[in-house]
Amino acid sequence: MVDSLRAAVVGTGLIGGSILLRLRERGVDVAGWDPDAATRAEGRARGIDFPDALADAVRDRDVVFLCGPLSSLPETLRTVGRLTGTDCVLTDVGSTKGGIAAYAAGHGLTGRFVPGHPMAGTERAGLTAASPALFDGAAWVLCPTTAGLDRFRTLAALLVDVFGARIVPLDPDAHDAAAALASHLPHLLAGALAATVAEADLRDAALGLAAGSFRDGTRVVGTPAARTVDMLLNNRDQVLAQLDRVRGLLDRYAAALRGGDAAALVDLQQRARGLRLALLDRELPAAAPRT
Repeated sequence: MVDSLRAAVVGTGLIGGSILLRLRERGVDVAGWDPDAATRAEGRARGIDFPDALADAVRDRDVVFLCGPLSSLPETLRTVGRLTGTDCVLTDVGSTKGGIAAYAAGHGLTGRFVPGHPMAGTERAGLTAASPALFDGAAWVLCPTTAGLDRFRTLAALLVDVFGARIVPLDPDAHDAAAALASHLPHLLAGALAATVAEADLRDAALGLAAGSFRDGTRVVGTPAARTVDMLLNNRDQVLAQLDRVRGLLDRYAAALRGGDAAALVDLQQRARGLRLALLDRELPAAAPRT
């Protein structure tokens, strides 16, 4: 399958660039395209096929990964759908799925489009930050659709074979609710923590004392702000709903602190610690390629 596959990646920042590099590493005939001319030039300098025209990049491809900014994906999907043949499988990597799935359905692309979201990344950005190993062992959400089950299976097999990813089938709305908790809310909370210190009178003293807990707790704030805001706004209802839950929990912490209720604080921290340990215990290796 890999030997005969022809793929394209549209949008070659951190995620798209990493997909592109991994496909190339595995011997796939792959072309990249990015709206930024300097990025295209960087890709060509690495010996990768990077046409200046989008149509040239996606023509006669078996699969196209759509990896641009979240808010640009619907229009990119429509454009690439028009430029590719009916046998071409289209997928995206956006961190919300409900909107793009509805757009695909409304534009007659459900049978060709499989919404996707690889759960991997760093706070860095751009093709120069990309790594072909980024998705090793990562969960990769794919959203099955009634009209596109064959395409779903084809894409899932590719992601296992080439990326060693673990496929997680999810309904788009279920994905968005879970992503709000596991990905989007941490960005918001990290931003709130960092902004609180930035505005504090003791900012410099706090930074002087900052160690692993502050560094780890604010790591994702290094993500480009526009990318984070795009993500939060595109999943606004789910993020706000989960933020209300966090507010309620913080109120419980505050009440226990005011009342000097050590037992309540221990119970809250023990439950949180249990979740953290469960997360560490469930780390899984990359999926074994099919034979």
